[in-house]
Amino acid sequence: RSGAGLLVTKCGLLRHRPGGGGAYWVDSQQKRYVPVKGDHVIGIVTAKAGDVFRLDVGGSEPASLSYLAFEGATKRNRPNVQVGDLVYGQFVVANKDMEPEMVCIDSSGKSSGMGIIGQDGFLFKVSLGLIRKLLAPKCEIIQELSQLYPFELVLGMNGRIWVKAKTVQQTLIIVNILEACEYMTAEQRKQALAKLSGN
Repeated sequence: RSGAGLLVTKCGLLRHRPGGGGAYWVDSQQKRYVPVKGDHVIGIVTAKAGDVFRLDVGGSEPASLSYLAFEGATKRNRPNVQVGDLVYGQFVVANKDMEPEMVCIDSSGKSSGMGIIGQDGFLFKVSLGLIRKLLAPKCEIIQELSQLYPFELVLGMNGRIWVKAKTVQQTLIIVNILEACEYMTAEQRKQALAKLSGN
Protein backbone atom coordinates (compact mmCIF):
# COMPACT_ATOMS: atom_id res chain seq x y z
CA ARG A 1 0.00 0.00 0.00
CA SER A 2 1.12 3.51 -0.75
CA GLY A 3 -1.02 5.99 1.19
CA ALA A 4 -4.61 5.40 0.09
CA GLY A 5 -3.61 3.57 -3.10
CA LEU A 6 -1.94 0.33 -4.13
CA LEU A 7 1.44 0.17 -5.84
CA VAL A 8 1.97 -2.70 -8.31
CA THR A 9 5.49 -4.19 -8.12
CA LYS A 10 5.26 -6.97 -10.71
CA CYS A 11 3.59 -7.41 -14.08
CA GLY A 12 0.85 -9.90 -14.89
CA LEU A 13 -2.93 -10.26 -14.93
CA LEU A 14 -4.84 -8.57 -12.11
CA ARG A 15 -7.21 -11.16 -10.61
CA HIS A 16 -10.06 -10.67 -8.15
CA ARG A 17 -11.92 -13.14 -5.93
CA PRO A 18 -15.24 -11.67 -4.73
CA GLY A 19 -16.71 -12.34 -1.28
CA GLY A 20 -14.92 -12.88 2.05
CA GLY A 21 -12.88 -9.69 1.90
CA GLY A 22 -12.54 -9.83 -1.91
CA ALA A 23 -8.89 -10.67 -2.50
CA TYR A 24 -6.92 -9.10 -5.38
CA TRP A 25 -3.67 -10.56 -6.70
CA VAL A 26 -1.36 -10.37 -9.72
CA ASP A 27 -1.10 -13.60 -11.71
CA SER A 28 2.36 -13.62 -13.29
CA GLN A 29 4.55 -16.20 -15.01
CA GLN A 30 7.27 -16.07 -12.37
CA LYS A 31 9.76 -18.92 -12.42
CA ARG A 32 10.84 -18.98 -8.77
CA TYR A 33 8.34 -19.59 -6.03
CA VAL A 34 8.08 -16.91 -3.34
CA PRO A 35 6.63 -18.24 -0.04
CA VAL A 36 3.26 -16.76 0.94
CA LYS A 37 1.64 -17.14 4.37
CA GLY A 38 -1.17 -19.71 4.18
CA ASP A 39 0.14 -21.44 1.02
CA HIS A 40 0.16 -25.25 1.03
CA VAL A 41 3.44 -26.55 -0.42
CA ILE A 42 5.47 -29.73 -0.88
CA GLY A 43 8.89 -29.53 0.76
CA ILE A 44 11.85 -31.91 0.68
CA VAL A 45 13.60 -32.48 4.02
CA THR A 46 17.27 -31.53 3.53
CA ALA A 47 18.55 -31.48 7.13
CA LYS A 48 17.71 -32.12 10.79
CA ALA A 49 18.97 -29.44 13.14
CA GLY A 50 18.04 -30.13 16.77
CA ASP A 51 14.27 -29.77 17.09
CA VAL A 52 13.85 -28.28 13.62
CA PHE A 53 13.81 -29.75 10.13
CA ARG A 54 15.06 -27.76 7.13
CA LEU A 55 13.04 -28.10 3.94
CA ASP A 56 13.72 -27.18 0.34
CA VAL A 57 10.49 -25.53 -0.87
CA GLY A 58 11.84 -24.15 -4.15
CA GLY A 59 12.26 -20.60 -2.79
CA SER A 60 15.44 -18.59 -2.32
CA GLU A 61 16.02 -20.06 1.17
CA PRO A 62 14.96 -23.22 3.03
CA ALA A 63 11.90 -23.32 5.28
CA SER A 64 11.94 -24.52 8.89
CA LEU A 65 9.52 -27.06 10.38
CA SER A 66 9.40 -27.86 14.11
CA TYR A 67 8.99 -31.51 15.15
CA LEU A 68 6.05 -30.29 17.31
CA ALA A 69 4.22 -28.97 14.20
CA PHE A 70 2.69 -32.41 13.47
CA GLU A 71 -0.61 -33.82 14.76
CA GLY A 72 -0.13 -35.62 18.09
CA ALA A 73 3.59 -34.73 18.32
CA THR A 74 5.11 -34.30 21.81
CA LYS A 75 8.65 -34.33 23.22
CA ARG A 76 8.29 -38.07 23.77
CA ASN A 77 6.28 -38.87 20.66
CA ARG A 78 8.34 -37.37 17.83
CA PRO A 79 7.34 -37.79 14.19
CA ASN A 80 9.57 -40.12 12.15
CA VAL A 81 10.92 -37.62 9.62
CA GLN A 82 14.06 -38.48 7.66
CA VAL A 83 16.28 -36.46 5.29
CA GLY A 84 14.86 -36.92 1.79
CA ASP A 85 11.23 -37.27 2.94
CA LEU A 86 8.53 -35.26 1.19
CA VAL A 87 6.36 -33.16 3.49
CA TYR A 88 3.08 -31.42 2.61
CA GLY A 89 2.52 -28.44 4.87
CA GLN A 90 1.41 -24.84 5.19
CA PHE A 91 3.34 -21.60 5.75
CA VAL A 92 2.60 -19.81 9.03
CA VAL A 93 5.47 -17.32 8.60
CA ALA A 94 6.45 -16.02 5.17
CA ASN A 95 7.90 -12.57 4.67
CA LYS A 96 11.08 -11.22 3.13
CA ASP A 97 12.73 -10.42 6.48
CA MET A 98 12.27 -13.82 8.15
CA GLU A 99 12.97 -17.45 7.37
CA PRO A 100 9.78 -19.15 6.10
CA GLU A 101 8.21 -21.44 8.72
CA MET A 102 5.94 -24.40 7.98
CA VAL A 103 3.49 -26.50 10.00
CA CYS A 104 1.64 -29.75 9.26
CA ILE A 105 -1.41 -28.94 11.41
CA ASP A 106 -4.35 -26.58 11.05
CA SER A 107 -5.53 -24.07 13.68
CA SER A 108 -7.29 -26.84 15.65
CA GLY A 109 -4.17 -29.04 15.78
CA LYS A 110 -5.42 -31.55 13.18
CA SER A 111 -3.32 -32.72 10.23
CA SER A 112 -6.10 -32.06 7.65
CA GLY A 113 -4.25 -34.09 5.01
CA MET A 114 -0.86 -32.51 5.78
CA GLY A 115 2.24 -34.40 6.87
CA ILE A 116 4.75 -36.83 5.36
CA ILE A 117 3.87 -37.97 1.84
CA GLY A 118 4.24 -41.69 1.02
CA GLN A 119 7.59 -42.95 -0.25
CA ASP A 120 6.37 -44.49 -3.50
CA GLY A 121 4.88 -42.08 -6.00
CA PHE A 122 6.37 -39.54 -8.36
CA LEU A 123 7.33 -35.91 -7.64
CA PHE A 124 7.68 -33.44 -10.50
CA LYS A 125 7.63 -29.70 -11.13
CA VAL A 126 5.26 -27.60 -13.24
CA SER A 127 4.76 -23.86 -13.71
CA LEU A 128 3.10 -21.86 -10.94
CA GLY A 129 0.39 -20.84 -13.42
CA LEU A 130 -0.55 -24.47 -14.09
CA ILE A 131 -0.73 -25.21 -10.34
CA ARG A 132 -3.25 -22.37 -9.91
CA LYS A 133 -5.29 -23.80 -12.79
CA LEU A 134 -5.26 -27.31 -11.25
CA LEU A 135 -6.22 -25.98 -7.81
CA ALA A 136 -9.26 -24.12 -9.16
CA PRO A 137 -12.58 -25.54 -7.94
CA LYS A 138 -14.12 -28.01 -10.43
CA CYS A 139 -10.88 -28.22 -12.46
CA GLU A 140 -11.76 -30.08 -15.69
CA ILE A 141 -8.28 -31.59 -16.05
CA ILE A 142 -8.44 -33.35 -12.67
CA GLN A 143 -12.03 -34.51 -13.29
CA GLU A 144 -11.09 -35.98 -16.69
CA LEU A 145 -8.00 -37.73 -15.28
CA SER A 146 -9.97 -39.28 -12.42
CA GLN A 147 -12.15 -41.07 -14.98
CA LEU A 148 -9.04 -42.67 -16.51
CA TYR A 149 -7.44 -44.31 -13.41
CA PRO A 150 -7.79 -44.07 -9.64
CA PHE A 151 -4.83 -42.10 -8.25
CA GLU A 152 -3.60 -40.01 -5.32
CA LEU A 153 -2.55 -36.43 -6.00
CA VAL A 154 -0.88 -33.73 -3.88
CA LEU A 155 -0.59 -30.23 -5.36
CA GLY A 156 1.83 -27.70 -3.85
CA MET A 157 1.49 -23.96 -4.53
CA ASN A 158 5.28 -24.03 -5.06
CA GLY A 159 4.84 -25.79 -8.41
CA ARG A 160 5.42 -29.32 -7.13
CA ILE A 161 3.06 -32.21 -7.79
CA TRP A 162 3.18 -35.68 -6.22
CA VAL A 163 1.15 -38.40 -7.89
CA LYS A 164 0.66 -42.12 -7.29
CA ALA A 165 -1.53 -44.54 -9.26
CA LYS A 166 -1.87 -48.35 -8.96
CA THR A 167 1.08 -49.09 -11.25
CA VAL A 168 4.25 -47.22 -12.25
CA GLN A 169 2.99 -47.12 -15.86
CA GLN A 170 -0.34 -45.49 -14.85
CA THR A 171 1.53 -43.01 -12.62
CA LEU A 172 3.80 -41.97 -15.51
CA ILE A 173 0.84 -41.58 -17.91
CA ILE A 174 -0.83 -39.17 -15.44
CA VAL A 175 2.48 -37.29 -14.98
CA ASN A 176 2.86 -36.92 -18.77
CA ILE A 177 -0.70 -35.63 -19.20
CA LEU A 178 -0.35 -33.14 -16.32
CA GLU A 179 2.97 -31.86 -17.75
CA ALA A 180 1.54 -31.56 -21.28
CA CYS A 181 -1.89 -30.11 -20.40
CA GLU A 182 -0.42 -26.62 -19.96
CA TYR A 183 0.23 -26.49 -23.72
CA MET A 184 -2.87 -28.42 -24.87
CA THR A 185 -6.29 -27.09 -25.75
CA ALA A 186 -9.26 -28.72 -23.99
CA GLU A 187 -10.04 -30.55 -27.25
CA GLN A 188 -6.48 -31.94 -27.63
CA ARG A 189 -6.57 -33.08 -23.98
CA LYS A 190 -9.89 -34.89 -24.49
CA GLN A 191 -8.52 -36.65 -27.60
CA ALA A 192 -5.38 -37.79 -25.73
CA LEU A 193 -7.45 -39.12 -22.83
CA ALA A 194 -9.89 -40.87 -25.18
CA LYS A 195 -6.94 -42.60 -26.90
CA LEU A 196 -5.58 -43.78 -23.55
CA SER A 197 -8.91 -45.12 -22.35
CA GLY A 198 -9.39 -46.96 -25.67
CA ASN A 199 -12.48 -45.01 -26.77
